[in-house]
Amino acid sequence: MCASLAAVDGDTVKCLPSGQNMRLLGEGVPFVSGIDTPEIGSHAKCIKERKLVLIAKGRLKELLAEKGLRVEWSGVIDNTPAHRPLVNIYRADGEEIGKTLLKEGFAREWRPRHRNDWCD
Repeated sequence: MCASLAAVDGDTVKCLPSGQNMRLLGEGVPFVSGIDTPEIGSHAKCIKERKLVLIAKGRLKELLAEKGLRVEWSGVIDNTPAHRPLVNIYRADGEEIGKTLLKEGFAREWRPRHRNDWCD
């Protein structure tokens, strides 16, 4: 149970007070499809990506401030060392936040073994 949610980057959310990071699926299927946003910090490949992640994170932060959010865990964790739960977060109107980020251009579709190039 999360008392509040905080944006870590464009597609990772921290559940407070536990501090557990969760990865947005964007209504995707675990390990088959999902959303991807630019990487933060040293994981970014270029200056453009470092700038884009701040914009995506800012939009996610705005979305997480809305009232009536519902977090739905897929029952699966990701394959990273952080073992983040894969989740969908729904707005009060029923739209999934990752889907909103895709529609607004802050995220791209994620597929296995396909890396989005945020530097092009």
